[in-house]
Amino acid sequence: MNMICKNDSSNVLVSFVTVPQKNLSSAQSQPRLRDSWNFLLQPLRQRLDQIEIDDPKTARFLCTLIPAQCPFERDIVLFGRKVGHIPPLCKLNPFYEQLVSLRFRALCFLADQCGEDIDRYCHS
Repeated sequence: MNMICKNDSSNVLVSFVTVPQKNLSSAQSQPRLRDSWNFLLQPLRQRLDQIEIDDPKTARFLCTLIPAQCPFERDIVLFGRKVGHIPPLCKLNPFYEQLVSLRFRALCFLADQCGEDIDRYCHS
């Protein structure tokens, strides 16, 4: 505990500052848990990144299956007034980056290789 004193002509400010001690066992276990999850999910992430889009039917299916925006984001309206907001939760998905990348590759295939208009897939 540290004591900080400030002495002005009329005011005396005394505050006690406590520096929290880190619990080493919990701080060391968190990176291990995170590393174990990454170790388990990494092969699935690599498989998603390695998917090649070479069929227009598959590309259209992926573009309709994977949403363009997070479907969980909502405004909570009560009696015509916004009372709350549910933030987008998709970034909590451990495969979020891979799914967005897969959708992007499918859109690029449809636009570049097939010459299709992809506007209908860009708005959810």
